[in-house]
Amino acid sequence: MPNHYAASLLRNLRNRILIDAVIVDMLRMDIRPDETQLRFRCPLCGHFHTATNSKTNLARCFDCEKNFNPIDLVIAVTHCSFVDAVERLKKRSHWMG
Repeated sequence: MPNHYAASLLRNLRNRILIDAVIVDMLRMDIRPDETQLRFRCPLCGHFHTATNSKTNLARCFDCEKNFNPIDLVIAVTHCSFVDAVERLKKRSHWMG
């Protein structure tokens, strides 16, 4: 596995693999969908005071005040390294729109 990735690859993984798909389909996190946003159990504090933003492709925990992009979220949930998270997301590159 490489220790260095092209900036364009990282940008695509962060921005083009939808955060909701990472939460629901890849990580199978505990969720509480509502009418406007997908709420998920924060992997850091365990609370549901969370939301995703489709415009920024970020997930946020309002209790921890932590933003997660897809790479950050894979690391937080699976406790893997950055390299492992990138490799896992690369396997899902067919999800990129």
